[in-house]
Amino acid sequence: MSPSRVPAIELDAGGRSVRVSNPDKMYFAEVGVTKRQLVEYYLSVGDGLLRALRERPVTLERWPKGVSEDMKLATRTDPHGDAFYQKRVPAKGVPDWIETARIAFPSGRTADELCPTEIASVVWAANLGTITFHPWPVRRTDVDHPDELRIDLDPQPGTDFHHAVAVAAVARELLGELGWTGYPKTSGKSGVHIYVRIEPRWDFTEIRHAAIAFGRELERRMPGKVTTAWWKEERGEKIFVDYNQNARDRTIASAYSIRPLAHAPVSAPVTW
Repeated sequence: MSPSRVPAIELDAGGRSVRVSNPDKMYFAEVGVTKRQLVEYYLSVGDGLLRALRERPVTLERWPKGVSEDMKLATRTDPHGDAFYQKRVPAKGVPDWIETARIAFPSGRTADELCPTEIASVVWAANLGTITFHPWPVRRTDVDHPDELRIDLDPQPGTDFHHAVAVAAVARELLGELGWTGYPKTSGKSGVHIYVRIEPRWDFTEIRHAAIAFGRELERRMPGKVTTAWWKEERGEKIFVDYNQNARDRTIASAYSIRPLAHAPVSAPVTW
């Protein structure tokens, strides 16, 4: 029997048995990570991952063929990709213990997205080829009012992770002056994310405006190093504060999520 066709296995996920098909399929060939190892990683960080996902609508970034440099993610402008974002839980073949949350997009359309309440739902999604989990900044009890303000420090060409870290340090000072607590994590690529828990009192537009104001203050404090310019050609070699990550239907890779790069990096929570 070919190694790519090893029979399905059953793994214990928080006391629930979850089927994992084709467990020896190579998902990250460059570093030798198989589908089974992908699932076992998510089981190993289950407590932390569920803190990031629990009761939140989650968009799935699926790479069912695995990740390699010659593969690409489907987009609205080019739907012919090897991987794709899945907002709706499949209509068929879903275990009865999978929970969902209904969200509405700016277009007015709705979707029933995965809403994890236990690690078994993460394993189920990983078995479908989910590499990265993208939770909304809301809980399913109130999907119109975010309970997180998300500060995305995105390096532009000519800058890197170390520049983002320097901006994060100033962001921490500003958060302290405001009396806010920020929780930093790596993006898993070259940036830094800072999450601020808030009361679910304001809508997406108001939270986005708060993110713009925060970014412009960083811009004022670090002239020539930070930008809130929306058009890429206007940003220069600076760290972009991507305030639009707080708009409705915009999500960020969760803490502990693997990113779809050949070396399988992780969006990792860090201390200041």
